[in-house]
Order: sequence, then structure tokens, then C-alpha cells
Amino acid sequence: MTDQQMVRPAAISGFPEWLPEVRIVEQHWLDVVRAGFERYGFCSVETPSVESLDVLMAKGETSQEVYALRRLQEDAGDSSDSRLGLHFDLTVPFARYVAQHFNDLVFPFKRYQIQRVWRGERAQEGRFREFTQCDIDVINVDHVPLHFDAELPRVIHDVMTGLDLPEWTLNINNRKVLQGFYQGLGVDDPLEVIRTVDKMDKLGAKGVGELLSTKVGLTGRQVDACLELASVRATHASVVDAVQATGVRSELLAEGLDELAFVMDALRDLPEGSVVADLSIARGLDYYTGTVYEGKFKDWPNYGSICSGGRYENLAGSFIRRNLPGIGMSIGLTRIFAKLLAEGLVTTGPSCPSDVLVVLPGDEHRVVAAEVAGTLRGRGLNVELYHQADKVAKQIRYASRKGIPFVWFPPFSEGRAHEVKDLATGEQRAADPEAWQRT
Repeated sequence: MTDQQMVRPAAISGFPEWLPEVRIVEQHWLDVVRAGFERYGFCSVETPSVESLDVLMAKGETSQEVYALRRLQEDAGDSSDSRLGLHFDLTVPFARYVAQHFNDLVFPFKRYQIQRVWRGERAQEGRFREFTQCDIDVINVDHVPLHFDAELPRVIHDVMTGLDLPEWTLNINNRKVLQGFYQGLGVDDPLEVIRTVDKMDKLGAKGVGELLSTKVGLTGRQVDACLELASVRATHASVVDAVQATGVRSELLAEGLDELAFVMDALRDLPEGSVVADLSIARGLDYYTGTVYEGKFKDWPNYGSICSGGRYENLAGSFIRRNLPGIGMSIGLTRIFAKLLAEGLVTTGPSCPSDVLVVLPGDEHRVVAAEVAGTLRGRGLNVELYHQADKVAKQIRYASRKGIPFVWFPPFSEGRAHEVKDLATGEQRAADPEAWQRT
């Protein structure tokens, strides 16, 4: 570069990127997640990376995190892009999608969506400005059967077990339990208490108690009761007994406890301790109305949630005059992957997907080498033909550096046979490109 200033290459904070040997592991994870969702009958949906700002701000709660779009050299008077923004989650675009395609969908509609999302917040450990979410949702007209509240955590448990993660726990609560309990205490604004209790991970019981007293205006007795409820943990439906022992009663509380007990009973067959009724889980978003979920690593309790979600009554109500309740969960794939990578728990593989490198000692052999490569590819192998005529030793080093396990030597002279070299063992033997199997 002579007329331009050299630009120093640097990663942008909060926008992760991986080397090929790491990316290939992430792609495997995505395949595991996709296959797991499809095993339960969820179909794939993809929405545009951008939505109108009216859609993105329909719920209003995260509007400050939206990245708005603007062309750097837009034409004078052209404001066509001024009302567009990058989606900050996949739930709001999904609600718009369902409303738009309502007459073409079969309900209950079970969808999964694996895409990048963007949030304009301060980057820190576990929080990114660009990341991949893996969502599943069930949405239906007027009513979503309660058994889906148990099916979704089972799907997530199966998928995340397939990723062979360090020990983690899926914590489950019900917003009706919280709201009904606070109503039974005589609290004027139960939703404000829910938002405050949702800070338990960050502030601890003492900090939350102080906020409930000073900011929300609860009495000492009410604060103590709220903290007592938040301390309840159970691995099965005995959570009902623990809440009833507090002496607080309300119709909504009883309804929420029945739903929570149903979900916990339906998941009893999962490994002991992997699913816990945790009454400190609040999920502060206002649109959650029933069951809520939050997954955490056991060894890193202060790390952000690795999966989350809940039941909502009518998320699509901003877009269509039909009652469309639903329930959804999301796996924070980038958050999980980045943490395990930082802890040295991701075993990276080769830096390319090739099974075989076909050598090319001279340009006069290119046709023969290309035919062999084509034959092997036709049998389902990933094959790379070396890019130029070169010394064979150099080509073998190239394969070794990229993690390509086998090097193929076509018969470049009369009377010679095909040979393949296993770089792991150093063994080289005759092989037939029409029959050879990778071992």
C-alpha cells in the first residue's frame, strides 16, 4: 500500500471469531443442536438479520440494545434503511414471522431457529455484541398444552447432554408462583418485586432484600417472606410442600404450584440433580407468564445463564388480532462455547475437513491426480488436490500441518499402484480408489 495508510488488523470487542480448528468444533456443535431439535419434530425457520425498528421495539424492553442500520453513502432524501435494525433476539422476529404467515402454518407450530443476533451492550465475559442463539418454540392458537412445558426442557437437556458439557443444572420456576405468592403477601406491585428478585445472582440475598425494602417499599415481614421463597430448592414436586409451609395463600399461587409440580414430575426420569425447582429464578422480562427456565454451570455459578426461556401468553399480539400463546427456550451457544474454550475444555481438531490430500509432483500429472480426487469425492470423502507441483516431502508437511490424516499417491508411472500414507502411523500401503475406506 503506497497511497493509503496501513490499517492495523484487530478484532472488535464483543464480536468473537475463531481459527479454523476451533470453528470446525463449533460447526460440529451446531450439527448436534440441529439434529437434537429435529428429533423432537421441530422444523427450521430462518428470518432476516434485519427487521423494522417498529417490530424490534414492539416489546420495548431492549430497544436501547438495537443496532440501527444506515448506509454510509446513502442518497440524499433516501431514508429507506433508516427504520431498520439488526435483531437482538430470535423471539421477536419469530412472533412477526408467525403473524405474517399465520394462514400457511400448521398449529401447534414447533420451530427451531439457529442464527446470529446482535446487542449493543458492553462486552464482558459471557456477554457478546454478536453471538449465536439456538431457539425452540411452540406456539398455538388460544392454548398451548402444559405438557410442552416439560417437553422443551427435555429437548434442551438431551441436546446439551449430546455436547458433553461440564456439569450444569436446569433451574425451573413458575411466574404464577412468584406473582401469586407476592399477591398473598399483600404486595401492591408483584412485577416490580419479580424484577428485583431477578437480580439475586448479582446482588445476593442481602442486596435484593435492601432493594425490596428501600426501592419497592416492602415491610420487613414481606422482605423476609420473599427471601424465604427465593431460598426454596427441590429436585421434584416436594417444592409444593416447601412453599405451603410458609403459610402464604392465593388462588394464583395454587395454580402456579400445580403447574410447577406437573413439570417436575414429568422430568423425574432425568439424572438426579440435573433439573431443580429453584424459586429464585424470576426471568425479569415482563412477557413471561408461567413456567420459566434458566440453566447454569455448576462450577461457575456466577457465569451467565447458558440456556433460558419460558411461557408467554401472546407474544405475537402486537402483529395480529389472534391470541397466540407459546413457550420457548434458547441455548446460548456462543456463551457456552467461549467459556469452555477459555477454560481449555474444547478439544480442537484439524484445521480443515479434508480426509485425503492427493499429491501433485508435476503439472504433467494433474489430470491423473484430479481424476483420483474426483473418484474419492464421489465415494463421499473430503479430498483436497495439492495446489501446485512441488516436492512430495513439502506436500506431506502441508497435510500434516492442516491435520489431513491421509496422503494419496496416484500411479504416476506405468506399472505402479495407488498408495495411501497414514500420517498418524507412518504406514504406507497399496490402495484402490474405488474401494478404499478410511479407518
